[in-house]
Amino acid sequence: MMSAKRPKESQEDLTERESGILEAVISNYIATASPVGSRTLARSLGLGLSPATIRNTMSDLEEKGYLYQPHPSAGRIPTDKAYRIHVDNVTRRHRSTPKSVLRALKLIPGDPVVEKVLRRATDALSVITHELGFGIVPLVDEGVLEGVDLIRVSSDRIMLVLAIQRGLVKTIFIELDSYVDDARLEKLSFMLKERLAGLTLSEIRRTARFRLQDAVEDKTDPLNIFVQTADTIFELEESDSELVFGETSRLAGQPEFNDQGNLRSLITLTDRKHLLLELMKHRASKDGLHITIGAENKLSELAAFTLVTDTYRIGKMRGTIGVIGPTRMSYSRIISVVEYTSRLLSEILDQ
Repeated sequence: MMSAKRPKESQEDLTERESGILEAVISNYIATASPVGSRTLARSLGLGLSPATIRNTMSDLEEKGYLYQPHPSAGRIPTDKAYRIHVDNVTRRHRSTPKSVLRALKLIPGDPVVEKVLRRATDALSVITHELGFGIVPLVDEGVLEGVDLIRVSSDRIMLVLAIQRGLVKTIFIELDSYVDDARLEKLSFMLKERLAGLTLSEIRRTARFRLQDAVEDKTDPLNIFVQTADTIFELEESDSELVFGETSRLAGQPEFNDQGNLRSLITLTDRKHLLLELMKHRASKDGLHITIGAENKLSELAAFTLVTDTYRIGKMRGTIGVIGPTRMSYSRIISVVEYTSRLLSEILDQ
């Protein structure tokens, strides 16, 4: 089910003829990347409409904000508003994934390391769709804690290593008030594992204080640190390294990237991963397909692009995978590929 945080464009202001011609312009432009003229549509539609009739209808569509002319003598190009109607129509129809795509994606093998599986999946998306595949590892807030280890970094600093289900590992650095010997450090590790393993990180933040406080021996006990700061110390932040990109070469070969401004925007975005990471974390917080087109994207670097993403799961943890591409993309095919990939990724990672 597609997530929608903005109102859908209404087709109520379009006549049946306008809707048909608009869809034809979009399909033709997606296929050719060239502005679409009335004569081209007159030949391809087969509706017995003259080029003049089609030209007048295209002018009406331009006035309504669905088409524009890059210059007076050119044909028309769909706007973001036109693509939104096209996408909403596509998502209402049944979509099937081509068998060749199914075979290619089935080659994504399982691996103990989630990041490796995700990277293979994003690479496959880039190759199959000719867009830029990308994704984030699952948000660990609902991940189940399986193990705890404490490693000395210095006399007054330790590293807390949290082993989360499906091989995910998070580390937290903790400053100590005084030196803690190895025996006490080992005892602390055992206590944390015994009382917290099997809980999700969100459960640990809410209940660790009560689960640990009766085991604190005195004010100097390092366990007291976890009791006093349980609601913040287990508040883990995702790092930029958890955002994974597929092959960029496929996308760079598209006609839209003859415009150096589009290419610079994409390079800026891939360099400033934290911007895209925040966006993907927001999408991962809710299940389902999510599509934003051009100006619908809040990041200015994405104003010329469409993002098609879907969520995948490992237990209760959710991640996001999808593609970035020009607004001129084969939406029906790409949506079906992204949806299938997210389902397959869930199956592989949840085994």
